[in-house]
Amino acid sequence: MTYDGFPPFISAQLHYLINHFAHPVRVEQAWSGSKYSNTLDRFTLLIPYCLDTIKWDVIYNAEFPHAPPDIIFGPEDEDFHPFYNESGGEGDSRSIKNSLATWNNKDPTRLLALIWELRDQYMSYQRKRVGEVDDDRLKFEICTMLSREGIEMHMSSGVEKPEEVKFAVPLMDMNINKMVVGCPWRHPQKISLQVIYPVNRKYVSAPSAPHLKLMSTPALKSLFSVDDVKLPPWLDGMCMAEYLPHLEETLERQVSEAVSLIEVRRRFIEALAPLFGRPIETDSVLFFLSTQFPKQQPSLMLQSSMYFNSQGMPIKSPLLTDYPWSPRWEHSQMAERTFEFLVDESVNFKKYCNEAQLQQNQH
Repeated sequence: MTYDGFPPFISAQLHYLINHFAHPVRVEQAWSGSKYSNTLDRFTLLIPYCLDTIKWDVIYNAEFPHAPPDIIFGPEDEDFHPFYNESGGEGDSRSIKNSLATWNNKDPTRLLALIWELRDQYMSYQRKRVGEVDDDRLKFEICTMLSREGIEMHMSSGVEKPEEVKFAVPLMDMNINKMVVGCPWRHPQKISLQVIYPVNRKYVSAPSAPHLKLMSTPALKSLFSVDDVKLPPWLDGMCMAEYLPHLEETLERQVSEAVSLIEVRRRFIEALAPLFGRPIETDSVLFFLSTQFPKQQPSLMLQSSMYFNSQGMPIKSPLLTDYPWSPRWEHSQMAERTFEFLVDESVNFKKYCNEAQLQQNQH
């Protein structure tokens, strides 16, 4: 994002926060608190939490640059008071108080430190809320998962929606970034399981399965899509401690396979070069290789460098997927059979371009 319109000290702190925070933080909107100036000095932050986002408004005052910002939390969190350490409260708030008391607007790291401390306090606040829910099943589930690190919890309630507790459970003790040679990712790539339980304050003899959803950091989709993973069935009477090991074993195997397929795709592309020329003329033939390659054959698209549509864009063929293919072939055979198909298909594509050009001229 651009930081135009903010005073330099806010711009520096915001830039540092977005580029160094452990989670991908975004600014949803920014506005000015002055009636007489358009200087931006407040904004809404979208902060990842429990596989969702929480919205906090950060309120600076450009007319008093030495003062720390105020933070306004969401309407659902009116009981979240991290600046007050009441007896039996959310936890130790001294670090936050010290952070505000020693605020230095010239230090670009201060906003990040403040938001991180507040998010940590928010995690403790939500864990306390969930622990107070009068639901035997939830209490049991929490006990069985206490040994797992990094679990986030969120208690959701409202007038128009039923009470539910959401868990974000990190899966697999694998450093996916280190597994990928020349890793392009700035943030650690992770896979988590979102588990949502409805709150039942009465005894239920046969509770239903929780709502389960596998989620990952967005950039991981270029390597491995969790949408392709079939979750194991949740058996009657099962708890999370029983469910997770089998799921993690399946994921570890599939992620390792996905990493190995990077090299398979590279060898296929190398095998194309002697037939198509080097570099491959990507403006003539487009190859779309999914993370399921070679089980799933590439989709192909021909693009003309001579004929254009009415918008001035090169004419393209529909996606081509119906051609000879076997994932058991050697890479050289895959490339040769693909090349043979495209030689014949290019004749049809030329006719297609000529017809499209004639229709365009008639109009």
